[in-house]
Amino acid sequence: MEISKKDWKLFRERLPGWQESYMEKLLKEYVDYLSDDTKHASERFWGLTERIKEDRRHPGVVVTMTKSRATWNLAYLINEGVITFDDLEGFSDDVKQDVQRILE
Repeated sequence: MEISKKDWKLFRERLPGWQESYMEKLLKEYVDYLSDDTKHASERFWGLTERIKEDRRHPGVVVTMTKSRATWNLAYLINEGVITFDDLEGFSDDVKQDVQRILE
């Protein structure tokens, strides 16, 4: 599923903003987690350490930027809740259809 140059350019332009928004969401979750006084400090510390370790590999944080994987990455970002299908506004109908097929 090779995407057009226009769609590839749009993907590269939007991805950093999507990732920033996702990481902002993560930071708020971390603050809530760290603010939970019902847990010991050590439990919160090590829990957050493990959570960050897992989150570092999430597509909302890091994505392999290749043109050949862009459609799959879009589907993965939607599937993982980083973006919604509405965020594909401006992409070609071909890309939207391919993403929809992957998600089904």
